[in-house]
Amino acid sequence: MPSGRRDFIVLTSVAALALALPGCGGAPFHATKGPAAMYGLIGKMKATPGQRDALIALLLDDVGEMPGCLNYIVARDPKDADAIWISEVWDSADSHRASLSLPKVRAAIERAKPMIAGFEAHFETEPVGGVGLGP
Repeated sequence: MPSGRRDFIVLTSVAALALALPGCGGAPFHATKGPAAMYGLIGKMKATPGQRDALIALLLDDVGEMPGCLNYIVARDPKDADAIWISEVWDSADSHRASLSLPKVRAAIERAKPMIAGFEAHFETEPVGGVGLGP
């Protein structure tokens, strides 16, 4: 496996294990442009056959506080019985990178690896606002 794909798998796995923060209600938020731009990730993960629900449960398990994580969504793909979509927003790319060193996140990745068959898509974004991204 090339280094870029390996990095993608590790980063996406770690990001996917972030704690979903409560509170998605409220008025839409619009971020300003500049160095404080938010950081987003959207990815499609494939579970090993028959392991999607177990992997989702692990992805949604409480792995501890994730400083800087503003939004984290895990969704089933209705057209693929083994696919999971993960969408997340961080206050910065630095916060996302810092989450990779948290012991609970690293342990969760190790538990998830046997259930992950691969990744089909990975997109980095710069979120500019929306419901649930309040300041």
